[in-house]
Amino acid sequence: MDTEAELTQRGHSSPEQGEGRPRSAFSGSSSSGSRPSGSWLSGPWRSGSWKRAGLIGAVCAVFLLMLANFVVQPFQIPSRSMEPTLQVGDRVLVNKLAYRFGAEPRRGDVVVFDGAGSFVREPADGNPVADAVHGAFAALGLAEPSDTDFVKRVVGVGGDDVVCCDQGGRIQVNGVPVDEPYLYAGDSASKVPFRIVVPLGTLWVMGDHRSQSRDSRDHLGEPGGGMVPVEKVIGRADWIGWPVSRWGSVSGARAGDGSDG
Repeated sequence: MDTEAELTQRGHSSPEQGEGRPRSAFSGSSSSGSRPSGSWLSGPWRSGSWKRAGLIGAVCAVFLLMLANFVVQPFQIPSRSMEPTLQVGDRVLVNKLAYRFGAEPRRGDVVVFDGAGSFVREPADGNPVADAVHGAFAALGLAEPSDTDFVKRVVGVGGDDVVCCDQGGRIQVNGVPVDEPYLYAGDSASKVPFRIVVPLGTLWVMGDHRSQSRDSRDHLGEPGGGMVPVEKVIGRADWIGWPVSRWGSVSGARAGDGSDG
């Protein structure tokens, strides 16, 4: 048997020859010129990964905007009018479902509403693109709210007789004195005396920091008499979402027990 020839043939062949792979497969390069597997182009920076990341980001943004428009919307507090309950820079989460299914605002609720036509004049038409961008950022709590949006506490609802003030310096609703533990320390219930009957379908609202709040009292002599139409209410401020140190529910108190509102 020609064993020498057999050994010589084995010595000139590769163990991988039967699989059709040349010896050069074990070197750092390929004879065909293809990219090595460790190339940065095959990593997470390739264009396909960026496209997927962009698509995921767009889907998340759309989801958050839908959530803000229909369920819960962050609202950035721009002024001191609701201290100490809410402070400048707080992000409150506005529950848009609170009054969606037949329920209406109640005394003591802290509400966010569109004051156009009641607290401020109807705004003139602006740049639609800029308005849309600002609206999107405001809806996500990343920008201050529109100049027409306000946050106040409901003191009177439709049909209520609201008087300020009784001999103890308290507001009365339907003849019942209102205990207001949420008022800013040192503030009175109101330095401006008033007596109003709230028309049906509207609200009488005031800030907790009465000396720093422009509210229904400041619009008594204007069209609408300082009343906020219920349909202009965006939602109820239920929680403080930011900063973390102030996480919790927004404190409230039911004003007056003299009626079933």
